[in-house]
Amino acid sequence: MKKPNDSSFADRQSSSAAAKKALLERFKARPGPDDPIMQQRRAEREAVAAARAAREAEKAAIRAEAERLAEIERLRLVEEERLAEIAREVERKAEQARRDAERPRKVLLEAVQYAQMRAAGKGRR
Repeated sequence: MKKPNDSSFADRQSSSAAAKKALLERFKARPGPDDPIMQQRRAEREAVAAARAAREAEKAAIRAEAERLAEIERLRLVEEERLAEIAREVERKAEQARRDAERPRKVLLEAVQYAQMRAAGKGRR
């Protein structure tokens, strides 16, 4: 579909050439790398990048410290659990030793009771 103001091929060709010329002029009008404005913008971008890198390094250091503290806390909890397990084992062994210490007394008491029952004539039949 043709545009109403571009009636011929020559008109379209000249408008295309004009657009290319305007684009080239716009490109040439841009300041070069040696321009003070461009140097200032580059310095600003570098300053922003350096500040960003410093913030990232600080965040990484904070993250590493948090991970180190978390590892210390995890090890503390593991050590507490290990000590609690040792305390339970010691308590269990103490209870076993107490029961083992009472056992001869119980056996002796049962033997005496048995002997008394036999002497009284109420032994097992």
